[in-house]
Parts: sequence; C-alpha cells; structure tokens
Amino acid sequence: MFQALRFRPKLSLLSLATAFALSGCDLLEFSPNDYRAPEDERHLTEKNLARLQQNPLPAGDTLRFVFTGDSQRYYDDADDLVASVNQQPGISFMVVAGDISDFGFAKEMRWVNEKLRKLKVPYVTVIGNHDSVGNGREAYQEIFGPLNYSFIYGDTKFILVDTNGREYNFDGHIPSMPWVNQQLSNLQGARRQVVISHVPPQDEDFDPAVRAPYTQALREAKNLVFEMNGHRHSSSIGQPYGDGVWYVNSDAFSERRYMVVTVWGDKQFRVKQIKF
Repeated sequence: MFQALRFRPKLSLLSLATAFALSGCDLLEFSPNDYRAPEDERHLTEKNLARLQQNPLPAGDTLRFVFTGDSQRYYDDADDLVASVNQQPGISFMVVAGDISDFGFAKEMRWVNEKLRKLKVPYVTVIGNHDSVGNGREAYQEIFGPLNYSFIYGDTKFILVDTNGREYNFDGHIPSMPWVNQQLSNLQGARRQVVISHVPPQDEDFDPAVRAPYTQALREAKNLVFEMNGHRHSSSIGQPYGDGVWYVNSDAFSERRYMVVTVWGDKQFRVKQIKF
C-alpha cells in the first residue's frame, strides 16, 4: 500500500509531462468529432459566394461552371482536379455535390478545402449523406454553412437543398418541401433556375414519403434547367420520370472525371465531360 501511494505522484507527473510534450509538438488530437475550425476555414459558402459576386456575370451572358461530387476518401486526387479545372476557360465557379467527407469529420472537410482553395474560381457545396454521419451536420454548418440555401448569379438562380432523407430516418421532412416550394416559386429576377442536391429522388436513400411532392414541384417549376446530384459516383443525364425534367448526376473524385456545364436562354444547356 505504502509503495503504491508513493508511486502515484510519479505516474501523474509522467503523464502530465508526456501530454505537455505531445501538445508542444502539436501531435495531440483531442477528438475526431471536434468540429471547431480556425476563422479562415469557417463559413466557406458565404465567403466563396462573396468572392463570386466580386466578378458579376452581365445579364444575358452564357454561364459556365464545373460540376463534380463525392470527394470522400480520394482527397489526393483533388490536386489533379484543381490543376485541370484551373486550365478551363470561362469558368465562373465549381460545385461539389456532397459527400465531401467519408465520416462527417471536420478534419476531412478541412482537408478538402485545403485542396480546393487553390482553385482560381470560388466553389460551393451541398451536404451529402456521409457529411451527415455523427455530428457531421454540425461540422458542415461550422465549416461551410447552411444546409439549404440559394443564390443568384447572372441570370440563374441556384437552389441547394439537403435531400439526405435516410440520415433523418425518413421522417417525412427532408427535403424541406415548404422551403423548396418557396424557392422554386420565386425566381427573384433570375431568368432560369437550377436545383442541386446530393441524393437524387430516384435513389433508395431519398425519403419515399417526399419523392412525389418533390418531383412534382420540379415538374411545375418555371424555367427549371435541370436537377443535379452526386451520391451515385457515376455520371448520367436523363429524364427518369419522363416528365420533361432533366436529372444530371456527377462522377465522384474517384472516377477522375468532372463536368463543364454551360447554360443559356430560358433553359438550354450543354454538358462536357472532362477527364483529369
């Protein structure tokens, strides 16, 4: 007993010394779920949109942007993607259609931003199902911003919406139809509109209770160019419901392909696939 009592202070001092040494070397991670980030790595959506608005697109001009998705687990490929996108002429911005992370960790989101901040143009994101794992939603909001938001650039209104229904246990509220309907009903001066989400409505991870009202809202939306998604890691363009609404799905970073999308007129568009 006496020996044990005398030994404790030594262990305690050793632990403190070790912790202090590791902290001094910046090797101590308190928790992978810690989503705090330095100020320059927070509210990235707001900052990137402010950067985009500094280069306004004149009304009537053709808009060209890059569309890709699902960077999860392929962070090193982002270097080549950035180098390729930076060579594209006439690009205004890039969209990442969710699953920026694999486990919803802030650290993963910050790794991707570390790569994408080297783009010559701003980028925006929409939340994916993998970004929603654990406290991923809190991390996403801290680092990127709102789960649902919209903005207007040139003649186009972009509506970005959380459609990760399975991550809400299919509670009948995702996507938020009151918000989607309100956004689609008001072009706010824009000529056309584009909806972007992660999970497409024809996927089993989309809440079946909301599928019909969502696709109907898209069908009735004025000058909807298309609905764009990630999640499936494979590019496709089609009208799965045969109702005149185009659905565009992006490749993942793992496929080393992205899309250059051009829109003009009321709802005309062209998509070019680029391999990097």
